[in-house]
Amino acid sequence: MLTESTYLLGLYLYLGTAGILVLYTAWWSWRSWRPFWAALVVLVMAALLLTPAYPGPDVDTLAPALVVAGFQLMTEGPEAAQHAIKPLLFMLAVGIATALLLQVLVFRKRGRAPRGESAAAQSDI
Repeated sequence: MLTESTYLLGLYLYLGTAGILVLYTAWWSWRSWRPFWAALVVLVMAALLLTPAYPGPDVDTLAPALVVAGFQLMTEGPEAAQHAIKPLLFMLAVGIATALLLQVLVFRKRGRAPRGESAAAQSDI
C-alpha cells in the first residue's frame, strides 16, 4: 500500500514529466509546423496526459485518466473504464475547441506573403 508521501512523490514525478514532455512538444512543433497544428497537437497531448480520474469507485486518490482507462479496458472491459474515458473525451473536446478558437481568433492569415516572397516585394506589385 502506498503511503501519502510516496503517492505525492509519484504524482509529482508524473506531472513533472508530463509537463516537460508537453513543453518540449510545444517548443518543437512551434518551430516545425503551422501554428494551428502545433496548438492542436499540444492541447490534445496535454488533455491526454494531464486529465485525472479515480482508479475505482471506492478510491479517494487520483491517477492519470489515460492509465486508468487503459488498465480498466484491459482487465475489466469498456463498462468499467467509462468513469475514466468520459473525462478524457471531455478534455479532448475542450482541447480541440480551444485550438479551433485560436485558429479563428489568433492564427488567421492576414494578407501574409507566400513563402519565399518578402513583404517589400509584394508592395512593389
